[in-house]
Amino acid sequence: MPVDLPPPALAPVVVTAARFPPRLGDSAFSGLRISEADLASATRVDEALSRTPGVSLFRRASSLAANPTTQGISLRAMAPSGAGRTLVLLDGVPLNDPFGGWVIWSQLAPEALSGIDIIRGAGAGPYGAGALTGVIALRERDTGTAVDLATGRFGSNRVSAVGTGRVGRVQVFASGALDRSDGYRPVRGPARGAADRLADLDARSAALRLDAPLGETKLSVRLGHFYEDRGAGLAGARSRASGDSFSATLVQDPAPTGLGWRLQAWRRESDLANSSVSVSANRAMTTPANDQYATPATGQGVNAALRWAADAFEGEIGLDARQAEGEVNERFRYLNGAFTRVRRAGGETAVAGLYAEGSWTNDRWLLAGGLRLDRWTSSGGLRIESDAASGAVVLSERSADRDGQVISARMGFLRHLGEGRALRFAGYSGFRPPTLNELHRPFRVGNDLTEANPALQPERLFGVEAGVSRQEQWSLLEATAFWNRIEDPIANVTLGAGPATFPRAGFVPAGGVLRERRNTGAISAIGLEARATGKLGEAIAVRAALSITDARVAGGAAAPQLTGKRPAQAPIWSGTTGLTWRVSQPLSLAADLVWEGKRFEDDLNSRVLGAGLRLDARADWRLSRSVLAYLAADNLLDESMATSRTADGVEGLTAPRMVRLGLRVVLD
Repeated sequence: MPVDLPPPALAPVVVTAARFPPRLGDSAFSGLRISEADLASATRVDEALSRTPGVSLFRRASSLAANPTTQGISLRAMAPSGAGRTLVLLDGVPLNDPFGGWVIWSQLAPEALSGIDIIRGAGAGPYGAGALTGVIALRERDTGTAVDLATGRFGSNRVSAVGTGRVGRVQVFASGALDRSDGYRPVRGPARGAADRLADLDARSAALRLDAPLGETKLSVRLGHFYEDRGAGLAGARSRASGDSFSATLVQDPAPTGLGWRLQAWRRESDLANSSVSVSANRAMTTPANDQYATPATGQGVNAALRWAADAFEGEIGLDARQAEGEVNERFRYLNGAFTRVRRAGGETAVAGLYAEGSWTNDRWLLAGGLRLDRWTSSGGLRIESDAASGAVVLSERSADRDGQVISARMGFLRHLGEGRALRFAGYSGFRPPTLNELHRPFRVGNDLTEANPALQPERLFGVEAGVSRQEQWSLLEATAFWNRIEDPIANVTLGAGPATFPRAGFVPAGGVLRERRNTGAISAIGLEARATGKLGEAIAVRAALSITDARVAGGAAAPQLTGKRPAQAPIWSGTTGLTWRVSQPLSLAADLVWEGKRFEDDLNSRVLGAGLRLDARADWRLSRSVLAYLAADNLLDESMATSRTADGVEGLTAPRMVRLGLRVVLD
C-alpha cells in the first residue's frame, strides 16, 4: 500500500544586502575584524573602534561629547585630524561628511551592524581617495531583531532597535535610535568657571533598507536620516548636525569560476550649525565669536566593478567617482553686542578613478596587488565677507580651479608556514584630497583661530609592512611592523599669538593663537602593532593588543619650525588588555583596560596632553535565551584624561565614570 510522504523540507530563502563577498587579496594586508559580539557591548560605533590600538579619534573624546568637526578617525595614530585620514564605508557607501570629511557616528547604532573590517595601510586598488591610512568597512545587519534599552548617570537614556522582516520576496531592514544625555562638564576642578557648562546631547537616527532578488541579481535600496543637537561645554556654544542619505546597489555574486558584477549609486546631504565663543581669562563669562548658522553640503557618487575567478586567480576591475559641493554661512566679528561681519565660503571637489585588482592563491601562498589612476579637481572656490549692517563687501576671493592625477598601488603576499603560522609582507601607496572645510572655512575654538587655505594639495602616503601570525584552536598571536610616510600632510601651523591683529583673520585675543592649514613637508612613522587572544580553561577568554607608532614631522620650507616634532594628537603608545569570564550559565563578567601615552594638542608640541588609562567593566545576566540585563561602567576608576589644552593651560577632560543599566533583546 503506498504511503504518503510529507513534502520535503525546503531551506528558507535568505535574502541579504547586495554586497560583494570579501576580496581574497585583502588577507595579504594588515587587517582585523570587530565582530557583532564585540559591538554588542558598545553604545557607539566609534567607542567600539577606539578599543583597537592604533585607531585614533581626533581628540580622545567619543561622540558622546565630541563636536561634529572633531569626529575624524585615523588609523595607526601617525597623524589624526578633524577631517580624518581613513575612508569609512557602509556596504561600500562613504560615511565621511561631504563638506568636512568627519564621520557623525550617531547616524549609526552598533546594533545595526553585523561586523566591521579594518584594513590598515593605504587602501589603493578598490578603495580609492580618502583611504590614506586605511579603510573601515562596516557591514549592516541582514537578519534578526535587536533592541537595547539603557539608562544611566548624567541623565543618559538610550533606545536602539533593529529589525528585519519579509514582504513577499522583499526583505525589509529597519533601524532607529534615540540617545539623550544631560552631559558632563569637560573642564573640571579649580580651573572651572561659570562659563563651563554641560556637554549635553540629543541624537536620533533611522534607516530603512529593502533587499530584493531579481533572478540571479540582488538589489538593495537604502534610506537614512540622522539629527543631533549638542552642547560644547561652554555657555553659548552649541552645534546641530543633520543629514539624509540614499543608495541603490545591484550585485550579481561571482560564481566559483565565473563572472560577477556590482553597480552602486549614492547621494548624501548634510548640514551643520556650530556656534563658538571666546572665554574670559577667569572663565566667568563667554562672548560670541562665530555663528556658523548653515553649512549645506551634498556628496554623490557611483562605482562599478567586474569580478571573476578562474582556478586559483581572482580578479577585479572597476571605476568610481565622487563629487562634493557645499558652503559655510556664518556671522563673525562680534562687537558692541552684535556680529558685524557675514561670511560665505565654499566650493566643489571631485575625484574619479579606474583600478585593477588581482590575487593568486594555492595551499601555501597568497599573492595580491592593485593599481589605480585617479583624477581630482577643486573648483568654484569662493570666500565673500560683507558688513552685516550695510551689506557692503569687505573681502571677495575667488580661488583658482585646480586639478591633478595620482597613481597609487599596493602589493602583498602571505605565506602559510604550517601549524597555523603565517608570514606576510606588503607595500602600498594612497592619497587624500583636501576637504571643502580645509580649503575654504576658517574656524575658531575658544580663543584660537585657524585660517583656511584654498591652495592645499592632496596628501600622499607610501608604506611597507611585514607581519607574522600564529593561530590555534583557542588562541591567536600576531605582530606587524610598518614604516609609513605622508608627503604634503595638511596640518594646522601656528603663525602667531594674541593679543594681535592679523591680515584676513582679524583680531586674536590674549591666550589665543593664529594657525593656518598648510601642506607641511612630510610625516614619517615607524611602528609595531601586536595582538593576542586566548582562553584560560573553558570559562575565561583573555585578549591584549599594543600599538607603538613613532611619527615625526619634516616641516620643509612651509613649516621649518615643526621639523623633528610629533604631529598633533598622535600618541606613541597605546594598548588594551581585557578578559571575559563566564561565571555561570546566566552570568558573564567582562573588563577592558585601555591605556594611551601622552600626545600633544598643538603642532609646536607646547601643549601636552598627559598619558592616561580607562577601565571599562560590564556584567551580563541572561534572563532567557533572547533577553539579558546588563550593568556597565565606562571609566570605572573615574580617571581624568585630557582631550584639549588651551594656551593658558586649561584642560578639557574625557567623560568621568559613566554607569548605565540596560536590557537587551536579540531574536534570530
